[in-house]
Amino acid sequence: MNTLLSRANTIFAFTLSVMAALTFGCFLSTAFSEHKADVVIHTAKAIVKNLPDYSASREKSDLGFVTFDLQADLSPLFNWNVKQLFVYLTAEYQTSSHQLNQVVLWDKIIRRGDNATLDYRSMTTKYYFWDFGNGLKNNKNITLTLSWNVIPNAGTLPKIVGMGSHMFEFPDEYSISRGF
Repeated sequence: MNTLLSRANTIFAFTLSVMAALTFGCFLSTAFSEHKADVVIHTAKAIVKNLPDYSASREKSDLGFVTFDLQADLSPLFNWNVKQLFVYLTAEYQTSSHQLNQVVLWDKIIRRGDNATLDYRSMTTKYYFWDFGNGLKNNKNITLTLSWNVIPNAGTLPKIVGMGSHMFEFPDEYSISRGF
């Protein structure tokens, strides 16, 4: 005869199997969603300064200041399986010493139920735009892109790059003003 413990174990194992199958079904129902959206980015102002960085060497490095406009409607990305979006703005550029440089300038977490329409004007960067050296002055190929990670209830964590980017250039002289 089956004991109470073996019957509880059978019910528990069956419940886990059903929950795993339901979770996999949840994942499959939204696994092939595109999660794409149009993004419009513009730079209003860009200056570069040559300042000592925070490393132990205290050598001078370029620090960029960027004011940007950002418009994107991310509300269509939300479905019943999306818990939140981690949205971030990156700058990519090339210097003589490094083929690819990527810097995160701004980020935001958008939860389900929050306003997912981004419409920002004259925003400043949230994080410093440091270069390891002097690669920002007179750099003509800075590309801003908006990307996001989709955090689902069940499934993979895709990294999506928005459709639309913006190229700008830094001036060929350092700014000496105290403010931005």
